[in-house]
Amino acid sequence: MHADEPLVQSHSAYVAAKSGDSDAAYELVLAFLSPSKISEIETSGSHLNPILVSAHAFERDGVNAIPEVLAETLAGRLGWEVEHDVVQTNIVSHTKADGFSRLARQAEFDGHIERGRNYLLVDDFIGQGGTLANLRGWVLEQGGFCFGATVLTGKSFSAKLSVEPVQIDALQEKHGDDLRKWWQNRFGFSYGCLTSSEARYLIRTPSVDKIRNRIVEAGKI
Repeated sequence: MHADEPLVQSHSAYVAAKSGDSDAAYELVLAFLSPSKISEIETSGSHLNPILVSAHAFERDGVNAIPEVLAETLAGRLGWEVEHDVVQTNIVSHTKADGFSRLARQAEFDGHIERGRNYLLVDDFIGQGGTLANLRGWVLEQGGFCFGATVLTGKSFSAKLSVEPVQIDALQEKHGDDLRKWWQNRFGFSYGCLTSSEARYLIRTPSVDKIRNRIVEAGKI
């Protein structure tokens, strides 16, 4: 994560960049790229000969230009490849959405992934981490590997993506088999594919009925 959320979202180029203005996206990215984070990315990934792949997210006002511009800028600094063919195929409207809306509207992806290659995932923002988790799912399903992810900004508590075993145990203890079976049937994946932030959100929700009702309602939008 390169910069604090309030700083990025208050920048004069932010709204235009989110709506598809590439020039605004470059202005925004160049304003907030962290040299220390770039160095960390280079150290962790250079030996893997990686490819950067971004989440081309559809917003209500256009295609968010920030992820691709961030990927291109990082590629220029690091000398890595960028995969342009992968795109998000649905509109999820996650910007400023609540947790249930993010859970209900899962991002879906399509496009070429090179089997056996390592990928660094790139997005503009991390809330609960579901978009990055779903992009990772697409990469893995197509035979690629993911060694990490980077975002321009987001929620600091979501920086660790992987769900903890203790969180899975807590979900089971609080909500039992009722939620587990419903979740599997609705989304097609188990608790092990949740992000840490998603699991924490569900654990804090008081009842199975509230989770189901709020997700079903959010999914109608």
